[in-house]
Amino acid sequence: MLHARTSPAAKRAVLRERLATAEQPLRLPGAFNALTAKLIEELGFEGVYVSGAAISADLGLPDLGLTTPTEVADRAGQIARMTDLATLVDADTGDGEPMNVARIVQVLEEHGLAGCHIEDQVHPVRCGPGNGEETVDATTAVHRIRAAVDARRDGNFLVVARTLVRAASGLDGTVERARALVGAGADVVFPEGLRDLREFEAVVRAVDVPVLAEMSEFGGSALFTVRQLADAGVRMIVYPVTLLRLAMGIAERGLGVLATQGTQAALVPEMQTPARLDALLDAAAYTAFEELIATYRPDGTEE
Repeated sequence: MLHARTSPAAKRAVLRERLATAEQPLRLPGAFNALTAKLIEELGFEGVYVSGAAISADLGLPDLGLTTPTEVADRAGQIARMTDLATLVDADTGDGEPMNVARIVQVLEEHGLAGCHIEDQVHPVRCGPGNGEETVDATTAVHRIRAAVDARRDGNFLVVARTLVRAASGLDGTVERARALVGAGADVVFPEGLRDLREFEAVVRAVDVPVLAEMSEFGGSALFTVRQLADAGVRMIVYPVTLLRLAMGIAERGLGVLATQGTQAALVPEMQTPARLDALLDAAAYTAFEELIATYRPDGTEE
């Protein structure tokens, strides 16, 4: 009932342990609100991911660095507090300079996040094919990660280093950048834009920290299975915008039916029922709590 029963510190510790000991990669679907985070937990996934692209889209904005650190922290915190799973959030460049990175890490800690990833893209970010993504030099990228590591108060807060140099520098450049980021203290490496499983294997061999894979639809690479990524040595998988795309696809089709038919009757079989929503929200626990309080008396007796 209400917020998660597990403290942020405990969630971080569990994520660390599972990342080190789990036999299969940890799966973190992207939640775009607290309700989808509760669904992710109920269906047995190991963690929750909050995508910067999903936050931007939910605010009606393209993923071009237009969201503020406060908006990201507030939305990610709303999601994190409603699930007992650890939540990892996309912090883009950390707002640019090392001091900004340090501050956003501490703000995310205070909002209950279990970790974030900081990337080596030029600030402000311009995400997506054809939007002019550019990466910073190695020194700037390393300074961002060092700032994030030094700023965290909880040593279990996960600092993930995301690198996008594959497009411009190839696999060798990715490996070189990944090693530098690990040297700066990154807990996990997130190589963006790898072409195939062989490239994931190469990065895994090159570093002594876990490697994260992003499985994003409509991108340049195949959507590999958990088993394939496990065999390549990947330890964590995020599915950034899958749920948002599913929800918006169904919403758009449904509105089309309503517009053309003048009724939503044909859509009802596809809808979540009120009973299912109540179960997901644990509505019965709220009713029981209210009844318990209503029967309480100052002398300690109950009606």
